[in-house]
Amino acid sequence: MSSTPARTVSNPVIPGFHPDPSICRVGEDYYLACSSFEYFPGVPLFHSRDLVHWTLIGNALDRPEQLRLPPGAASSGGLYAPTLRHHDGRFWLIVTNVSADGNMLFTATDPAGPWSDPIRLPGVHGIDPDLAWDDDGICRCTVAGVSQYRIDPLTGETIGEPRRLWSGAPGAKAPEAPHLYRIGDYWYLLIAEGGTERCHGVSIARGRTPDGPFEPCPDNPVLTHRGTDHPVQNTGHGDLVQGPDGSWWMVFLGVRPQGGTPGWHVLGRETFLAPVTWVDDWPVVGEVALDMAAPPWPLHEPAVEPVRDDFDSGELAHGWISPRSRSTAHCTTGERPGWLTLRARGDSLDDPEVTFLGRRQQHLSCRARVLADPSDGRGGLAVRLDERHHYEIETEPGQVRVIARVGTLRTVVASHPTPAGPVVLRVDMTATRKVTDPRQGPDTVTLGVEDADGGYTELAALDGRYLSTEVAGGFTGRVIGTYATLGTVRFDWFDYEPVED
Repeated sequence: MSSTPARTVSNPVIPGFHPDPSICRVGEDYYLACSSFEYFPGVPLFHSRDLVHWTLIGNALDRPEQLRLPPGAASSGGLYAPTLRHHDGRFWLIVTNVSADGNMLFTATDPAGPWSDPIRLPGVHGIDPDLAWDDDGICRCTVAGVSQYRIDPLTGETIGEPRRLWSGAPGAKAPEAPHLYRIGDYWYLLIAEGGTERCHGVSIARGRTPDGPFEPCPDNPVLTHRGTDHPVQNTGHGDLVQGPDGSWWMVFLGVRPQGGTPGWHVLGRETFLAPVTWVDDWPVVGEVALDMAAPPWPLHEPAVEPVRDDFDSGELAHGWISPRSRSTAHCTTGERPGWLTLRARGDSLDDPEVTFLGRRQQHLSCRARVLADPSDGRGGLAVRLDERHHYEIETEPGQVRVIARVGTLRTVVASHPTPAGPVVLRVDMTATRKVTDPRQGPDTVTLGVEDADGGYTELAALDGRYLSTEVAGGFTGRVIGTYATLGTVRFDWFDYEPVED
């Protein structure tokens, strides 16, 4: 007699800088939105049929009139913690722009877009806004704190005064990320607390009405890894969803620290999945495993975005992002067919207005390569966390150089002559798998050039801890991409691939 081995799937289900997941289901389709902070376009949107394989279908805020991120918008500012819901035949997305317009609400009939212009909510104060409708059609917006407003979602008008609700354990830090649900006989209020670092967690309370009063779960927090050596840390900011078969699941953020003490995470906060069961009308979150049992339904292979981009399309792929803004005057594939053309604004990656086009780093070990033509300018390939923390390999006619910016220090680490014409620039991230020193960093970032014969010249190997959240602070993860800091630089292709250890 033979048995079929149990299927497993890998966590995180959406790797890389994809924090604050919010999820909804329509029929057999799941849709998920994440925070995007200072990057444009904003709020990436994913689709799945199995909760495991996710396809990026667009960005909800992809027009300047939807998303204002002024030059002065700080890194880790911008868009915080969206909530995505489906109600009355329409998708609703509410999010906070902490750098400009406060809380805004958008609608769409298709989550792939287009999404509406913003409906502003000037009377709603607080980040992490949530939307829920009761049986009478009254819409409630609950925000970090935790306060609840009644609103007209079509106009953004608030109705009456806000109500204070349950705010988690007494004395717990930062009650935030509220989500309100009607499940069975109860209304449930799910929140995050403890801050988004190592003490992060998810707690829940329930009441008979959406206004409360709310009774806390006796087993709170229902999800946390605080005080453990689990490989996934900072777990929190959860959202619940029910499958078509009646099963329940939670998506939430977490990080994968690497290296020695205290551990450094470089990919940002990622989206994880865990099963949920119900005991005495309370949710019980199952094990958070890097390899977990597959859901009890067929797995669907996703439409994977190409690892290599030859810039043959007139439109950039959904995964490309830029700090604060992106105009065709400075970034286009339409000028020279088959090439990406970047025109410089800022004169270095230290400048908030620099012309930069990148994609999220999604693997602990990976390689990125680009063919750059600097004949009319200066630019290159960079690994960016923010304006004060980045490594890059930069080219101009006749030479390349490696530059490191860490806090207040900026230095040229190495330089190398190159022949005239296009040059292949390369960056490798190699994760630390065996810690031999408690001070050992999370990975090594190696920068170099390839020649016409495929040979490789390494120019620098830099400690990756300085491009981590634990060093730089903030809420984002690494983004790898192309940039221009003088004149015009063109790129024939960009290649990103995971590297097996």
